[in-house]
Amino acid sequence: MDTYFAPAERGDKQELVAKIELINKDPVMSGLLHSVSGVLAILDEHRQIISINDSFLKMLGIEDPSQALGLRPGEALQCIHARDEPAGCGTTKLCSTCGAAMAIVSSLGQDKPVERMCALTANRGDRTVDIALMVKSQPIKINGKRFLLLFLQDITVQQQRAALARTFFHDVNNMLSGLVGASELLSLKESESNLVKQILTASLRLKKEVEIQRCLLQNESSLYQPSWKRFNIRIVMEELRSFFINHPAARNKAIDFQEPCPALSIKTDMSLLLRILCNMITNALEGTKENGRVKVWLEESDDRVSFWVWNRRPIPQEIARRIFQRNFSTKEGDGRGIGTFSMKLFGEQILGGKVGFTTSREEGTVFVFSLPPGGTKRTKE
Repeated sequence: MDTYFAPAERGDKQELVAKIELINKDPVMSGLLHSVSGVLAILDEHRQIISINDSFLKMLGIEDPSQALGLRPGEALQCIHARDEPAGCGTTKLCSTCGAAMAIVSSLGQDKPVERMCALTANRGDRTVDIALMVKSQPIKINGKRFLLLFLQDITVQQQRAALARTFFHDVNNMLSGLVGASELLSLKESESNLVKQILTASLRLKKEVEIQRCLLQNESSLYQPSWKRFNIRIVMEELRSFFINHPAARNKAIDFQEPCPALSIKTDMSLLLRILCNMITNALEGTKENGRVKVWLEESDDRVSFWVWNRRPIPQEIARRIFQRNFSTKEGDGRGIGTFSMKLFGEQILGGKVGFTTSREEGTVFVFSLPPGGTKRTKE
């Protein structure tokens, strides 16, 4: 039989039945098929399905496993190209670039586990669907005969989200670059206009915020390029006051900002600094009862400036141990557990500071962000 990739030969019906009986009688394989929660199939050396678990049946949308026995994976999954050649799955022109076929053939040839990502277009009734699978092929021997354990993980949603995120950040970043460029040109012509200055500042902040979100999404601090500038601490505190004037978390609660503000300037990335401090204050407000108070102040020591945020409520020890862990949150709903994690990520890995907290029933909870020596200096009153 002709083939463009994998061997075309299949086992005869008698040989197939004997292998199926061998697998069904093996207690280890039987236990594995019933205990593995993921999608699992057992193939013979001809890449034909000998046995599958319930998760695989559910993926195929069938109840009777005999409907899949003897088929190759692409045929069972109804790949639109599986019947392009008489010998079926693995032998068509497209199979040499199929992740599943590559994993199966490679693990058979090298007698070792191989994992690949498979982009599959499958028939589902009167329509086709695009599916992304992570496929791992693991060779095993049973009674001297060689088989393959085929593990499948549906990563379609993750792949779609990653692709959408990549496109979104690429397109939005291009648009923001144009907006910033136009704002800068406008500021050169209208240098005295406060409105133009506000537009330029807002566009720069928005561009940095998109960079921050991209960094958080991909959990990679090296993606963010900080803008190091020197700022007066009073400007930082004014920004915080303005941000929380109408913030939902501050409703019916008071924030006591330190007065007078120290005469200091600090060299930092303002976007990241404000994000860290806003997260600290927001967390404090969310942990404060109605009509309660949150305190915000600064301390200077050994050329270091530290931002402190206090609220009365203590954090239980079982929660405190995981407070900076990504995805951990005591709040309901998806997408939680990023705020405190991002404080550590940006505050320590990029700004080079230190984020920490103390909590007790007697003293309440205090979060502190300290910036390293050399970043601050006194300014004139």
